[in-house]
Amino acid sequence: MHITGNATPTAGNLPARAASAPSADSTRIKSDVDAARNTALSALNNDRFRVMLEQIIDPRASDALMTMGADSNDSAATDLNTALSRYAENSE
Repeated sequence: MHITGNATPTAGNLPARAASAPSADSTRIKSDVDAARNTALSALNNDRFRVMLEQIIDPRASDALMTMGADSNDSAATDLNTALSRYAENSE
C-alpha cells in the first residue's frame, strides 16, 4: 500500500472562515493534526510497518498468538526460541 498526495484536507489547508487571527488552541490543534497525518503517512509508506501489519491482521497469526500462553507451572517469561517453536507448530 502506498499513499501519496493530499487526499483529504487537514486543518492546515482548510479555507479560513473568518479574517480573525487563529487562537493558540487552534494553532496547537492544527499542528497536532498535521503531525499525526505526517506520522500516519510515514507509517503507511514504511515497508517494515506494512509487513508487520499484514502479519498481525492475518487470522492464523492471531490464533497462534492466543495459543502461546505461558505454562501454568512456569511463572517465568517464555524465551524467544520457545516462542518461535510454538509459533512454528501453530502455523502449520
